[in-house]
Amino acid sequence: MQFYLEGFRGGDPDIKPAAPCRRNRGQHAPLPDRVDVLIAGCGPAGLCLAAQLSQFPEIDTMIVEPKPGPIEKGQADGINTRTMEMFQAFGFAETVKRESYWVNQTAFWSPDPDAPDRIRRIGRVQDVPDDSSEMPHTLINQARVHELFLNVMNNSPSRLEPDYSWAVRDLVIDPEAVDHPITVTLENTGINAGETRTVRANYVVGCDGARSTVRKAIGGTLQGDAAHQAWGVMDILANTDFPDVRQKCLITSSTEGNILILPREGGYLFRMYVELDKLNPEERVSSRNLTADHIIAAANRIMRPYSIDVKEVVWWSVYEIGHRLSDRFDDVPEGVDRNPRVFTAGDACHTHSPKAGQGMNVSMQDAFNLGWKLAHVLTGRAAPGLLRSYAAERWVEAKRLIDTDHAWSRIMSAPPGQSELDGGDMPRFQAQFIENLEFTGGLAVQYDRSDLTAAPTHQALATGLPIGRRFHSAPVVRVADAMQMQLGHVAEADARWRLYAFVGRDDSTAPGSQIHVLAEWLAQDPASPILRHTGPDEDIDAVIDLRVIFQQSFEDLAIEDLPPLLLPEKGPLGLRDHEKVFCVDHKGRGDIFEMRGIDRAQGCLVVVRPDQYVAHVLPLDGTEELSAFFSKVLLPKARQA
Repeated sequence: MQFYLEGFRGGDPDIKPAAPCRRNRGQHAPLPDRVDVLIAGCGPAGLCLAAQLSQFPEIDTMIVEPKPGPIEKGQADGINTRTMEMFQAFGFAETVKRESYWVNQTAFWSPDPDAPDRIRRIGRVQDVPDDSSEMPHTLINQARVHELFLNVMNNSPSRLEPDYSWAVRDLVIDPEAVDHPITVTLENTGINAGETRTVRANYVVGCDGARSTVRKAIGGTLQGDAAHQAWGVMDILANTDFPDVRQKCLITSSTEGNILILPREGGYLFRMYVELDKLNPEERVSSRNLTADHIIAAANRIMRPYSIDVKEVVWWSVYEIGHRLSDRFDDVPEGVDRNPRVFTAGDACHTHSPKAGQGMNVSMQDAFNLGWKLAHVLTGRAAPGLLRSYAAERWVEAKRLIDTDHAWSRIMSAPPGQSELDGGDMPRFQAQFIENLEFTGGLAVQYDRSDLTAAPTHQALATGLPIGRRFHSAPVVRVADAMQMQLGHVAEADARWRLYAFVGRDDSTAPGSQIHVLAEWLAQDPASPILRHTGPDEDIDAVIDLRVIFQQSFEDLAIEDLPPLLLPEKGPLGLRDHEKVFCVDHKGRGDIFEMRGIDRAQGCLVVVRPDQYVAHVLPLDGTEELSAFFSKVLLPKARQA
């Protein structure tokens, strides 16, 4: 973590200096008349987006929520490894790791052939495959995740806070207006219930759930189906003789249905998803009047010969599995050629069963994809056309989620006699779980070729960093202080691009070396994307952050011979940044060149988007292609606002 760039100050370094232009948030302060971005909903998607935009005090961001304050108990709890990587960029992954339950193993239970009314353990699988991520799969209260995002917002330069007890009731877009073309009607849901206010916005993002007012306002509809199967879910404090209660478990019985057990943080709490009744085609789950007692009784029937003695039900609910996908993620109708102004994210545009643990994760990834693009456009770094890529990228991934979750839900709810693989002794639900590990880890996302995702012309230079997939971190040693760390952890949720230069075997810090040639081109040539897209009053790494990785040990590299771009002077005091250069970890944690298939002889350049996805792989001398790539995404500095 770096701080003091603006000068020394004591206290918590996570609390950034407050911007002088921030909004007055006093108790009796009025709502703003105009904002750049209005976010509807303080769920995971809305708060993730707000936390990103809060780092830009020049962007007027407003987030509204009908509830009177933050939630205390959340429905979602699973944080997959990809989301943990994202949390690292926000600065609170270590907090989550400390407080959460780590899903290390998943156990599978099915009927005992010799006593079909009793279950037995049939196997275990490592939940996070080796080297799939440096992060664990964790379980933590959704309300705590919300709190961590709220902390990021509160500690940001803009000191952003939600406007509680306000709901979006309607919005109208004026297609002829250039500035603040969206008129949003807000309705008070608190002390002054029914009172309305209008706010003009440049962009609106609907993170307002499956019944999204924003989605309906832009003509979007959720389309899909339901499994007509009731499930109960409860967080409980209980005693049990079931031996695997502190492991994630998938349990299938012979006649009574299935259970998913998820241990929770704190060592005592755990969650159970319990299969209940089959519903008629036109029946709603609410008509069954199912209670927590029904869930407990069903769980005890399924778990025989084991039982649970519930001491406290912390939270419970009954739901029906449904899989629905919006026909649009923004306000641009099919066939219309214009830039979007209104977006939806999370449950507002895709809903599914909770058992795959993807809902909260995919919602936050929607927001992480959109946040940096909005920041680019609103700060003048990119043209508004960049925002078209949000729907193009995220709809495809949501469709993949719906399809996978649809198949998984059917397997989990299949009658016992139909859940076996033909010709094998592994239950289908166990085989499908193992097959889906990359997907459930959030690691299967691969964006298609576009201006943001280049052709894999030079993919052979970095076979383990596929273009379109998230940047897969690996161990390195920071040269300046011999610090062992993960390379991917240098990336923050700050809307900056990362340019990783992996140096060839025979190259070094010596003047005239290939890295000197590259650094000098980036620092001096008019075609350099760093020079072309960085403002004259900005730090040299404000837009594109160059990092270099050598193959030698840190002891064999001469810091004094590094080119100036790798020791840049930054901030109002012109302080030198010593944290741009790394080398292979020779202390035993792994060789990043070997682990990620980097060509040792030639090295390569890896361009990584602000949302941590690989955008391009190039040879170290591929400067013309590098310049051309960024020219399609970023505006020249002379055209920046």
